[in-house]
Amino acid sequence: MKFLDQAKIFVQSGDGGAGCVSFRREKYIEFGGPNGGDGGKGGSVWVEAVANLNTLIDFRYQQHFKAQKGRNGMGSDKTGPKGEDIIIKVPVGTEILADDQQTLIVDMITPGQKFLLAKGGDGGRGNAQFKSSTNQAPRYAEPGWPGQEMWVWLRLKVIADVGLIGMPNAGKSTFLSVVTSARPKIADYPFTTLHPNLGVAWVDGYEMVIADIPGLIEGAHEGVGLGDRFLKHVERCSAFLHMIDATAEDVVKVYMDIRRELDLYNDILKQKPEVVVLNKADALSKNEISDKQKSLEKAIDKKVLVMSAVAKKGIFECLLEVNKYITRERRHKNEDKTQEENVVLEQNKTWSPLD
Repeated sequence: MKFLDQAKIFVQSGDGGAGCVSFRREKYIEFGGPNGGDGGKGGSVWVEAVANLNTLIDFRYQQHFKAQKGRNGMGSDKTGPKGEDIIIKVPVGTEILADDQQTLIVDMITPGQKFLLAKGGDGGRGNAQFKSSTNQAPRYAEPGWPGQEMWVWLRLKVIADVGLIGMPNAGKSTFLSVVTSARPKIADYPFTTLHPNLGVAWVDGYEMVIADIPGLIEGAHEGVGLGDRFLKHVERCSAFLHMIDATAEDVVKVYMDIRRELDLYNDILKQKPEVVVLNKADALSKNEISDKQKSLEKAIDKKVLVMSAVAKKGIFECLLEVNKYITRERRHKNEDKTQEENVVLEQNKTWSPLD
């Protein structure tokens, strides 16, 4: 399935139906009075996050979504039928933004989450609603109220625990294919990965979702290469696995270049914890890889791991290290959720004479 992470769509809720002007016409009832019914409410446009979607490709072929109009009111005080709602299904992690691409309307981050994007117009009142002591036979009914219409942007940010970052051809896709069942395209040239790939690994009995994004190069935060378009996909990650090609001449410069792009992109990425690892260790001697490891650790004042995704060496140690940050993040989220639930319980607690 082709990956598409951004789409622009037009949504329009249904107009309300018009009220009816009608009078009772029955035998032996000389002054029947008004009995025009109200118009039906127009259909609304809803957005729902579903777990079985991972791309916005469907919106390339359909950009317009219009809900049904409400039916007009009828005689005998009959209200017109309501227009049918429409539900737009999007992948979990989809942001919905206004036409300016800056104003966030809603962030669909939970499976099953629903949001009312465009409310249907109310139906107009029939003439029976306007009867009064001074106007026994009103000949007026309201037209239906118009629905809402707007252009919105859908922007998908994949939800993963770990984001694989690094220069092109650092071995990120190979690592993903080894530790998960994902089968990304792998080749010995830069920018083999053209869109994010997701895989699921298991570490100490816990599930870990890993996202592999296209490699970053200098100037990525300004749109150079593919990084600017896909950096948003690692904003939701709990931690980064920063992979560096150990065969690079200057591994310190490679690391600093990537960190600079992350820091310049936004503060969210700047604050993410990371595990740094030298990949392709099988291509160097023990002394060479040891020297590069020590020089990088000295430059960044941080522990640096060594592995070979091809030879499947040092992989589990990397997963264990990054899992520490994921476990910590999950624990904090659970604590926050528990606190929120306790606040709700206190707010909903009713007073009792026994208290």
